[in-house]
Amino acid sequence: FDDRLQEPTVLPAKLPNLLVNGSSGIAVGMATNIPPHNLREVAAAIKHLVAHPDCSVDELMRHIKGPDFPTGGFIVGLDGIKEAYRTGRGRIIMRARIQRESLRNGKEQLVVTELPYGISKARVVEQIAQLVRERKLEDIADLRDESDREGMRVVIELRRGAQVPRVLTTLFKNTALQATFGAILLALDNGVPREMNLKEILERYRDHRLEVIQRRARFELERAQAEAHITEGLLVALDNIDAVIRIIRRAQDREVAAAQLRKRFRLSEAQAGAILDMRLARLTALEHKALKQQLKALERRIADLEKLLGSRKRQLALLVAELDELVERYGDARRTRIVKGTAELPVEDLIAQENVVVTLTHEGYINRVPLDLYRRRVRRGTSVLRTKKGGDFLERAFIAGTRDTLLVFTQDGLAHALPVHKVPEASTGRGTPLVRALGLGKRAAVAAMIPVADFSADRHLVFLTAGGVVKRTTLDQFAGIRAGGITAMGIRKGDRLLDVQLSDGTNDVVIVTRQGRAIRFPEAEIPAVGRAAQGVRGINLREGDRAIGMVVVRRDASLCTITENGYAKRTPIGEYAVQRRGGVGAAALAVDKRTGPLVAVEELLPGDELMVLTAKGAGVRVAADDLPEQRRTSKGKRVLEPEPGDRVVEVARIVAQEEGGEAKGARKRASRARSGQPEQLSLIGVE
Repeated sequence: FDDRLQEPTVLPAKLPNLLVNGSSGIAVGMATNIPPHNLREVAAAIKHLVAHPDCSVDELMRHIKGPDFPTGGFIVGLDGIKEAYRTGRGRIIMRARIQRESLRNGKEQLVVTELPYGISKARVVEQIAQLVRERKLEDIADLRDESDREGMRVVIELRRGAQVPRVLTTLFKNTALQATFGAILLALDNGVPREMNLKEILERYRDHRLEVIQRRARFELERAQAEAHITEGLLVALDNIDAVIRIIRRAQDREVAAAQLRKRFRLSEAQAGAILDMRLARLTALEHKALKQQLKALERRIADLEKLLGSRKRQLALLVAELDELVERYGDARRTRIVKGTAELPVEDLIAQENVVVTLTHEGYINRVPLDLYRRRVRRGTSVLRTKKGGDFLERAFIAGTRDTLLVFTQDGLAHALPVHKVPEASTGRGTPLVRALGLGKRAAVAAMIPVADFSADRHLVFLTAGGVVKRTTLDQFAGIRAGGITAMGIRKGDRLLDVQLSDGTNDVVIVTRQGRAIRFPEAEIPAVGRAAQGVRGINLREGDRAIGMVVVRRDASLCTITENGYAKRTPIGEYAVQRRGGVGAAALAVDKRTGPLVAVEELLPGDELMVLTAKGAGVRVAADDLPEQRRTSKGKRVLEPEPGDRVVEVARIVAQEEGGEAKGARKRASRARSGQPEQLSLIGVE
């Protein structure tokens, strides 16, 4: 470089590169180690700083949760993050993402799918193998690297009876599955190395972008002004074209012509030169019009640039707009999950997130089966839910996530919590007694089971008893249920809890009785009360009658009613007029000796199917479209004729399917999961 030209020394980058990509390096007497962050979070923090220049580091941390490593994994604890952001230095604990999987032979395996930032897979595999060779970890039966182009998968197969928490503790302590990132937020500030906190780094980025915007605006302003100046000169020449041509023709050379043009029309040297360089094609009327339009556009651009340079508010708005463009183009979701606390990683974080089929039999046996295995068995025509013991039969089957919590409500009004991953898994047979899984000392008659992903106060549990009593309680009151259960609803003597459903509080409730009565009323008419409350009357029952089920109406669907002798029909929900809570209701089905009493009510959408099951295990799968759509007072169509002494006891709704064989329930399940309703499955299953 010989000083003849300007040397670029600063890259005018729009991206907040120092935080987004991080930096690591060692110099004489100093070092820097800045972790990478998520672009969306950094942009949100910058926008907050722009809007609130006096904000604190803690306020900025509401937007930047912590580092976001490209390798994913976990960050354990917030203390190291807070210390780094407040002081410029901190120790951040990183952990691998490990999933816990059950094998058919009763063994378990741990699968490593993500490693801490900067840790190589080969190093981890060698460290685990060394622990096995040195007999420091004898619970490992096999170690395999099954990684492929789909991603990392290091399988640690455990021996039967291995204590998973102890294995994990040993692995985290003795291998790089847990590592520490020593954050040092050191950077050059105007050429001077400084350790900065989070706010100072974001302020330097803001100031840098403002300087870039100002320099760019000044450069563009000078260029626009120069171009406008030349355009004005060309317009003067076109307005006086005959005189200009005469001066040029009579001049001895270019210098003389330029001097005479400057003198005659008061032009600058640049304008005169541009006129002399002008081609004859620009003498047309069309070109004259184009030059005028160009001059107006340049004048508007000059005015905008002058306003921009004169307003810090406009400059900050442009900074934010350019940052939003980057986020829209390059922003993505966080990859590294931050777990609060510094103790052991929560057990649920070690559980593979997968869908399973949870089943409960009439005699109280609970079981779970992986959904993919369930579907494979169905395609082969093999039922995974049939029981071996005569007299027992399926009562409930639905899909849940392994990280969900299963709320189990018993008929005596108690609520118990059971993590879905703790439901015993068996590919065949009826499973394990529910009382044993819940740790109860007596038999519990289950009224409802609901898988819950999060206990939000925005959602409600709607309760119904056989005596027609209803109650509504916010879901958050059931978070953290202790061992032995808690009171979910006060039950009057002689009554029992019949059903519990989740709702957002804005729907209608339909209650149906055994003698064929139904009432529909707004859910808002049910007072929201505490757990121990008994509730209010939902329907006024006739003598000898009792409620058999309810539907929380979320859409314009049909209600399907099924009788004990196998009669079923669909009735548009609109035929059930909205009434006040506590009335006797209207006819839902013409019950007589031939139909038998009602046993179930289900909400149906086009394309759905029903699985109708009897006490002796017989069943039939019926498409919703094959059921007649009839008025409330009709008897319906016989879809199943039970054998003598047998009767219909359970009806399950099966969601429709999309082309390609994947369950349409993938979308419907998602919507029902948000509303808290588990997807019901049949004894045979959903392909």
